[in-house]
Amino acid sequence: MALMIQIGMSTSCVYPLSLEHAFRLAAQAGFDGVEVMITEDPATRSVTELEALSRRYELPVLSVHAPVLPFTQFVWGTDPALKLERSAELAIELGATTVVVHPPYRWQPRYARRFMEHVDEVSGDYRGEVAVEHMFPLSLGPLSVGAFSPGWDPIASGARATTLDFSHAALAGRDSLELAMAAGGRLRHVHLCDSTGAGHTDEHLVPGRGTQPVAEVLQYLGQRGWNGSLIAEVATRGAGSEAERIAMLSETVAFGRTHVAIGRSRRQSTAV
Repeated sequence: MALMIQIGMSTSCVYPLSLEHAFRLAAQAGFDGVEVMITEDPATRSVTELEALSRRYELPVLSVHAPVLPFTQFVWGTDPALKLERSAELAIELGATTVVVHPPYRWQPRYARRFMEHVDEVSGDYRGEVAVEHMFPLSLGPLSVGAFSPGWDPIASGARATTLDFSHAALAGRDSLELAMAAGGRLRHVHLCDSTGAGHTDEHLVPGRGTQPVAEVLQYLGQRGWNGSLIAEVATRGAGSEAERIAMLSETVAFGRTHVAIGRSRRQSTAV
């Protein structure tokens, strides 16, 4: 029996639209579930509201993304350790199996020193998986600055579970297929998008519209029998209409399913 790869949509795809808007568009585009990005919107932290939306649109919450972005710096206080713990608690209550978190910033040295240890503790305490996301160095003109500690690459930092983001790989000047293969069994979560890496911009394009080997990675995962989650994290803010936004999301989920299926068919043909 083939292992299922679920393809979900991050609520960040339609930010700053409402959480209900995100669930509705995910259902219309044909996703299997959602990843909730914790933001300043209290609904993203409410078990009651999230469970109601999940039932209404028949979409499970597959994962929770901890509040790590600058505009969420005061969500659940300012302690990054507490933010991760609250995210894991929310995930457990919603039945989500994965929490996504970014490495600490360099200006959080105290937490950075025990970050990987804390990630392992949270994974054990909440019986879930905390997948540390690949990030990227920041570019200041000709200079490259390491903004994350212990580093932007969770594999090099010793993370047991990681999240691959194609747009971040492009900004880091890395080939995402090489990153996926280097991660091996530690790759547990993928943010499905694309990027050209141009202009040092975190583009989060629809897959296939950039230069990262997104199709090859998905085929590789399908052929491997990988059983993590693919979560669309594409920027639709520039869509000219609701119909265009839905078309971008539908194209993303179709791209994912097509290339995972190609990989699975290769796996089956070699098993015969």
